Amino acid sequence: MDLSPEDSLRLNVLLKQELQALRIDESKMRVHALTPKGEATVPLHPTMRDDLYLKKVRELISTQVLGSPGGYPVYIKRWTRSGQAREDESLRSLLLLGEPEAVVAVVHSPDLSPEVARLAWWAMPEADNARRLLEKPQVVASAVGRELARHLIEYLPFETEPRAMQDTVRLVLQPGLADEAVRADLWKRAGRKGAYYVGFLQACPDDLPEAGAPHAGATSARAALAALVEEGNPAATLLCKVLDAGGQAFLKTAEAAMGKVANQDATVALFNAIGSWFAAARPALPQPRDSEAALAAAREAVDTDPALHAVLQALPEQRDRVVALATLSLTDENLLDTFFAYSDAVGPLMRRKLAPWTGPLLAQMRLLRE
Repeated sequence: MDLSPEDSLRLNVLLKQELQALRIDESKMRVHALTPKGEATVPLHPTMRDDLYLKKVRELISTQVLGSPGGYPVYIKRWTRSGQAREDESLRSLLLLGEPEAVVAVVHSPDLSPEVARLAWWAMPEADNARRLLEKPQVVASAVGRELARHLIEYLPFETEPRAMQDTVRLVLQPGLADEAVRADLWKRAGRKGAYYVGFLQACPDDLPEAGAPHAGATSARAALAALVEEGNPAATLLCKVLDAGGQAFLKTAEAAMGKVANQDATVALFNAIGSWFAAARPALPQPRDSEAALAAAREAVDTDPALHAVLQALPEQRDRVVALATLSLTDENLLDTFFAYSDAVGPLMRRKLAPWTGPLLAQMRLLRE
């Protein structure tokens, strides 16, 4: 059976227009089109089961757009083996198929323009698509970027997955997307949702809303390390940064996040954020497999790594803090392999079981704060 004569006529007329994007509302059985003049809608009148009828509709659309009823699978065969469309016109063609998979392919493309991003968002306005679009700098800098950020902020209270929460916070905190009032509100909510803290640590580790004060020993350490900082010693520069107000705020926030991580994704992201912030002091060592191994490696590294050893010589009484600096620089998701390979616990149970992995790191952070 074919499409009803009425639907066939209306769809053919619609497809002859200058279309920018198409979407199909399967629940209401309607085809929506975006044109330079605005939106157009064609209600469908199925003559068979809805799923079979929608298949016929997509075949008609694909025939008009691609010259073949095969739809998105046929389009894939025309791509390079990288699996991503790279031409603006190719991306625009995908948005005319009315297929969710095609829209998802567009939002994952690194080369889409802000205009194509706007059309993709109209075609499939879902939170995950907004997040993928806000990973592109050209979209963030555009008007559609601000629209996507507003949507994600409004939808954030309804997110249930920690990964989605932290990614949303990380993305909307990019420059130009969220004002101070929004930042303050997200920070307030972080007290209840630890994943928000992780998003802050990823997005703005040096500009956290946390009101921190410099460490009591910051001034004396800065004076002792001045010559090394002048020489460009990365470990000395980092230690001064850690003892300053911003570094103390980072440590306090990381500790708070460690006490609230809810699942594997959040924990991995937090460990990576900590290691990334301390990366300047990372010694050239094989990657440790757990936190105790990282601490042991750091104790040796302060005597063998030139940058760390120079800091230790300038501050011989601060050996524990230099070790802490090195330990945290060795922190990343690899330290968690020995835990998540054998445990799928989540929530409070995961945090209790994870104590042998988080405990040594928390101790090092407290050494740098107390």
